[in-house]
Amino acid sequence: MSEDNNNEEEKQEEEEKDEEEQEEEEEQEDEEEEENEEEEEENEEDEDEEVEVPEKFEDIVEEIEEMSVLELSELVEVLEDKFGVSAAAPAAAAPAAGGAADGSDDGEEEQTEFDVVLKDFGDAKIQVIKAIKKELEIGLADAKGMVDEVPSTIEESLDKEAAEELKEALEEAGGTVELE
Repeated sequence: MSEDNNNEEEKQEEEEKDEEEQEEEEEQEDEEEEENEEEEEENEEDEDEEVEVPEKFEDIVEEIEEMSVLELSELVEVLEDKFGVSAAAPAAAAPAAGGAADGSDDGEEEQTEFDVVLKDFGDAKIQVIKAIKKELEIGLADAKGMVDEVPSTIEESLDKEAAEELKEALEEAGGTVELE
């Protein structure tokens, strides 16, 4: 009879452990769901902010709003090429060009503009999306679109300091990033 009691106690302990594990999983799922809801609310708030668009541009703006991140990136490239402009933030003034610091001149110029490319996000997809959203000050859907298209160019033509800062922020979130 004592063996039956021991078996029943062991079964009861196992059931309690299973219940505790299940409760922990449910709590974790609830927390993730709350985070997702908060992100969606933030995104909706971003979208709710109305920008006054002149009537002559309304059709163009409506078409642009319906584009994916990839399509927008292509559009920016076309506009840059067509009009010879850059959509990148202006870089800080560089010092006057002179010879290399060591006096040698190997004919190669130092790269001054960098593209930040997300190569992988590992197990940290949500954290990387949040980091992109925060660093670029964009909506959740746009940030998610960039992560879903890995490998993807997150920012183009950044100066070295800005590119390094963005790379560091994305790597801290769990992403694998390269500067090109």
